[in-house]
Amino acid sequence: MAGISRAVWTWEAESYAMVKDPAVAREAVIYLQWQHIDTVYLYADAYQGHNLIVEHPELYRAFIKRLHRQHMKVYALLGSSYLHTEQYVLPAYRKQAEDMFRRVVQYNAAAPATARFDGANLDIEPHILDEWNDDTRQRLLAGFLDMGDALMAIKREYHATLAVGPAIPFWLDGIELEWKGVKRPVSEHVIALFDYVALMDYRHKAAGSDSILSLAASEIAYADRIGKKVVIGLEVSPNELEKVTFDKAGPNVFEQALRTVELALHDHPSFAGFAIHHYRTYRNWIARNRK
Repeated sequence: MAGISRAVWTWEAESYAMVKDPAVAREAVIYLQWQHIDTVYLYADAYQGHNLIVEHPELYRAFIKRLHRQHMKVYALLGSSYLHTEQYVLPAYRKQAEDMFRRVVQYNAAAPATARFDGANLDIEPHILDEWNDDTRQRLLAGFLDMGDALMAIKREYHATLAVGPAIPFWLDGIELEWKGVKRPVSEHVIALFDYVALMDYRHKAAGSDSILSLAASEIAYADRIGKKVVIGLEVSPNELEKVTFDKAGPNVFEQALRTVELALHDHPSFAGFAIHHYRTYRNWIARNRK
């Protein structure tokens, strides 16, 4: 698997612990390297009444420098169940979305090159809103695209170079939406709008029907055509629906699936590796399966 990127989503508590405590940071980096993870989606917004990227940017600078010295990349992870950021797709919350992203862009503008975020990963999921249903989904998905459009405008405004992309479910390719006068699958609108997408391709089977490869096929093909990137997101957290996670299948099956997917997508220019959900459950899962 050498050369194929592996990222990990790292949520609020774990990210803040790594940023605040050099001992936690040192141990985490050693662990990530041991697991061949080269990219950290590091939470970079408010948590429990604090916003460290604003209050103590020097802590982020130190941790990002540490990761960069180990040839690892760092993406600002934006989106939080704690903050109910699914609401950011609604026009009334647009300013909060813009402020969230602008803080990261301004942090990068003030930081030395060695301490800047390499990208941003947006985990803003309109489908978890209470009001999501067959009647509202077109409006809410249009709101998601409008929000993304506003964030990419901020990126251009600051001449920022970080790669920006959202985590999206694999089923957006099955929903047609007219946006800015163009009707096409929502997945295509999203891929065209952002620099990359992290496709939440949550299945524990690599190939065949209802598999990682089958569910990613249309997104990979479209991104190939327009020169964008797709990261394949995989789940190892417990879930009552067994097919969406490698939790029970275990690390050996997981590694074999990654090899199968890599082999199948190796010649696709859009394929940009894997992202694992998420740091804490991944560590617990690995430890449980080593007993």
